[in-house]
Amino acid sequence: MKRSLEKELMDLPGNPLGLLEGDLRNLRIINRTLGAARGVLCCLRFIVRRDHLRSFSLLDVGAGSGDIPISIVHWARREGISAKVVALEPHPVTARVARRLTADFPEIFVVEGNGFCPPFSPGAFDFVFASQMLHHFAAEEIAALLRGWAQLARKAVLVSDLIRHPMAYYGIRLMTRLFTRNVMTLNDAPLSVRRAFTMEEWSGMFRRAAIGEFRIQPIFPFRLFAFFPLSHLTTKSVPTMPRSS
Repeated sequence: MKRSLEKELMDLPGNPLGLLEGDLRNLRIINRTLGAARGVLCCLRFIVRRDHLRSFSLLDVGAGSGDIPISIVHWARREGISAKVVALEPHPVTARVARRLTADFPEIFVVEGNGFCPPFSPGAFDFVFASQMLHHFAAEEIAALLRGWAQLARKAVLVSDLIRHPMAYYGIRLMTRLFTRNVMTLNDAPLSVRRAFTMEEWSGMFRRAAIGEFRIQPIFPFRLFAFFPLSHLTTKSVPTMPRSS
């Protein structure tokens, strides 16, 4: 399956408010059903327990409506860990939805801003994380984003995204047709798979970003998790994630 360069409807200006909010709701359903937070929670759990951390800070770039930051905070509360999560979101409507949904979570701060020029000082966070964001960009833009995020993180950059594969494409196409009539979801969910990269392509781009060693692993179903250590951590310092079949 060849990679598509077609823009997702979400990335285009002027979308009706109801259409976008409905799509965000559907994305939360898809993320919850397919375990979008699994990779980052597994990695954070291992590092926090190994290093006996009592607190950490994390920047979620392109946080959408905030469902993964909420999952991270729920986990941190259960572990007795103090977490500060900044959800960076460029779209004003999406940021407004995120503020509403995270209102009961004082650990989460929603900031409207761009991942290419985030309004933070170098080394401001322990971790910088991006979920299902990088496939929206070209290879050279992805390298630039990773280099910028490496300046913001003290411990590691964490990436979760999609793997381009025909089974993933037809699977999400069927899944969305079964539960929604939202035009944006029906278009963008399968298109996002076509805009994603294969494991080999992801690995090549991560090497060209040249921010250091990394570990990349597939996670069922057709997702990847990548870990870029930036301090004393090494790629051998994280657990093996559940692998995709």
